[in-house]
Amino acid sequence: MRARLNQIVVDCREPRALVRFWAALLGGDPVDRTRGWSHVEPPGSVRLAFQPVPEGKTVKNRLHLDVEVDAIEPAVTRALRLGATRIGATMTDEQGSFQVMADPEGNEFCFVR
Repeated sequence: MRARLNQIVVDCREPRALVRFWAALLGGDPVDRTRGWSHVEPPGSVRLAFQPVPEGKTVKNRLHLDVEVDAIEPAVTRALRLGATRIGATMTDEQGSFQVMADPEGNEFCFVR
């Protein structure tokens, strides 16, 4: 049996708002579905789905997305305009550079170069 990743699901309080952040950041059209769900299919990527939950995020993510960019600082500037938050400074290690960010609901993700 072969398994294939179908989509990544993010728990959030406001799926309709969060999908628009990610669609603006990654591309694709936001889709609002029944029962409060929303999703976006960024070009060349797996679908990101947003599932409504009543509670807000309270601890660090156990899983986060690494978003590859051509240059970190312009990506950070754009994400901040869209409602993201920068967490700490840009770090560089043997793999390259990365900047930890949080989306408007506090879910961590990284810009990587």
